[in-house]
Amino acid sequence: MPEYEAVIGLETHIQLNTKSKIFCACSTNSWRAPPNTHICPICTGLPGVLPSLNRRVVEKALIMAAAMNVGEIAPESYLARKNYFYPDLPKGYQISQYDEPLAGNGSFEFPMPDGNLRRISIIKLHIEEDAGKTVYKNNKRLIDFNRCGVPLVEMVTGPDFRSAEEVGQFLIRLRQLLRWLEISDADMER
Repeated sequence: MPEYEAVIGLETHIQLNTKSKIFCACSTNSWRAPPNTHICPICTGLPGVLPSLNRRVVEKALIMAAAMNVGEIAPESYLARKNYFYPDLPKGYQISQYDEPLAGNGSFEFPMPDGNLRRISIIKLHIEEDAGKTVYKNNKRLIDFNRCGVPLVEMVTGPDFRSAEEVGQFLIRLRQLLRWLEISDADMER
């Protein structure tokens, strides 16, 4: 029987802890709010509205990029529409830096339980907006748009992990760092 080696890379979505959404003034504090009460024409993409980028989103993303030891921060930044259909994405597109990331070519070093340090490559970091939330209840699909427009940093690692244990340790240390830098609450229950 041949031996196989696990080769794992991650795409991590990190919700930034800003007071307002990425392109509008709607509150991001909607976890326990009634459905569709923290929305406006901008975050739901109604015709004729123009988004305005939240400066704190860019600042927090740059702090995170520095913490990931990135070798490259884009001198210019572009946001574009990533088109796809999903029931809880009312605009039919997501505004993202997917094709032109804010930063890349970084690394994150963290200790393993045996005391050895592990270094993981960070391919890219970019900002984007979150979609809404679909809840299934009593054989019905309910859509809550409160989360639409909540700012995210998407971080893509290289395929550098060799075990689930390494992934777990990475995520524990990443969560600690995000909280320490006050970039994200890193509350996985939300």
